[in-house]
Amino acid sequence: MLKKILIANRGEIALRIIRTSKEMGIKTVAVYSTADKESLHVRFADEAVCIGPPQSALSYLSISNIMAAAEITDADAIHPGYGFLAENASFAEICNDYKIKFIGPTAEMINKMGDKITAKNTMIKAGVPVIPGSDGLIEDIASGKKIAKKIGYPVILKATAGGGGKGMRIVWSEDAFDANWDSARQEAKAAFSNDGIYIEKFIEEPRHIEVQIAGDQYGKVCHLSERDCSVQRRHQKLVEEAPSPFLDDKMRKKIGNAAIKAAKAINYESVGTVEFLVDKHKQFYFMEMNTRIQVEHTVTEEVMDFDLVKEQIKIAAGVPITGKSYFPNGHAMECRINAEDPYNNFRPSPGKITALHTPKGFGVRVDTHIFANYTVPPYYDSMLAKVIVRAPTRQETIERMKRALDEFIIEGIKTTIPFHQALMKNQQFIDGDFNTGFINDFEF
Repeated sequence: MLKKILIANRGEIALRIIRTSKEMGIKTVAVYSTADKESLHVRFADEAVCIGPPQSALSYLSISNIMAAAEITDADAIHPGYGFLAENASFAEICNDYKIKFIGPTAEMINKMGDKITAKNTMIKAGVPVIPGSDGLIEDIASGKKIAKKIGYPVILKATAGGGGKGMRIVWSEDAFDANWDSARQEAKAAFSNDGIYIEKFIEEPRHIEVQIAGDQYGKVCHLSERDCSVQRRHQKLVEEAPSPFLDDKMRKKIGNAAIKAAKAINYESVGTVEFLVDKHKQFYFMEMNTRIQVEHTVTEEVMDFDLVKEQIKIAAGVPITGKSYFPNGHAMECRINAEDPYNNFRPSPGKITALHTPKGFGVRVDTHIFANYTVPPYYDSMLAKVIVRAPTRQETIERMKRALDEFIIEGIKTTIPFHQALMKNQQFIDGDFNTGFINDFEF
């Protein structure tokens, strides 16, 4: 088993990894920027090393600084969490070169799934359904228009190196193609230093369904059922739940088996997520694979009674998985609480938290790194906490979430708690009648 893990991240995910590591008897090293010197992950790790100033590029994204911290603390593994360097193949390769275990897949696996065109072609060969579209990158506008006409409008332009909705544009007609092509490429170039664009058929009224998978170093792969992540704003997830209210058991098995095919196609090692778009006729299509632990892994943990971070660490240490696939028991839901003003177009709201009370009680879990008098810095993602509840049924889960949100008090800054409170009372959401465009028309 691993002896000391350096966590190359911050916030709630760093705390999450520290907690499981301690329970496994593994020492931990926190790294932090000067903006995070008072953070809880720094306090609760066995050791802590400052790796730079507040700017991510000079701290949490600085591979040289992180590797230096690993060397001086004699860490034998690095856990990247999510975001930052979690899906950086070069980082994984450097860890391997220095004989430090990267707790995640290999650089080759990350590369295969990180490039959207390569991932799509890999899925086609594996027999996993994919969205109709271009066979590769689009060379020019004329070629793009020709393909769009063939598959039919609406289409969606996507950056091959994309993520988080960057470099993505929906084109409803040929007249709008040129302008969207230019803006998608410019945004992709700015965000990823890669302006490669491909085209897919735009699936109207889709559900965003993802399947949690785990694969070990010996070729075994299993799935841990699905999560419904369809409640989104600007392609950013706001609420996740398991199981999906849209799928029946037959569909659940079918999409789970497709996710296993996808993982086996690249001999996947570690935990990860295969993401699908499901249309209103319940036809599903591969969208992408996330080669890391995800924010919403907690939802799966609650319906499976299964520590995914522990499983991830065990896989990295060479422990085989059972190979058994799992299906949910009961229902779980997560609300992401962000430092944003929902009444002012979700404008970021950094600043000092003057008072805090987190919800408690049966079936309620809060993963957070904040505390009273904590100052939310303006440099990083705005997520403050995740409220996760579980209950035997979806209706009971919603009622429990209402109660938990009513108990959650954060003063001094604006948060998205009021948005989630309104959502839990929305009849369309209660009925499970929503898709990825639902929030566009949501009023509260």
